[in-house]
Amino acid sequence: MKNKLTFNELISGDQPVLVDFYAEWCGPCKMMSPILQELREKMGDAVKVIKIDVEKNPKLASSLRIQGVPTLMLFQQKEVLWRQSGVVSANQLEQVIQNHAKKVKV
Repeated sequence: MKNKLTFNELISGDQPVLVDFYAEWCGPCKMMSPILQELREKMGDAVKVIKIDVEKNPKLASSLRIQGVPTLMLFQQKEVLWRQSGVVSANQLEQVIQNHAKKVKV
């Protein structure tokens, strides 16, 4: 049985991690799912994409000052490289990752 990694463990590596903070009831959040899937297909293992439900993880959302959903954050080695609220296109996300993350090759 595989243990679930803590959030800190997930964002502590060299691989950039794009986190989508969302809520089930949020319309724009639903729009992000196919965009994130497109990003995964474009970038493969160059970036890890995870989704976190703010209602199931209120302490984490509060500690990161998530006030609106969707909020996207890019982490690498526990560092916040970028954050933005609202729907962002796959092309924009790819640019953000390439511009902010260290040593990302697609």
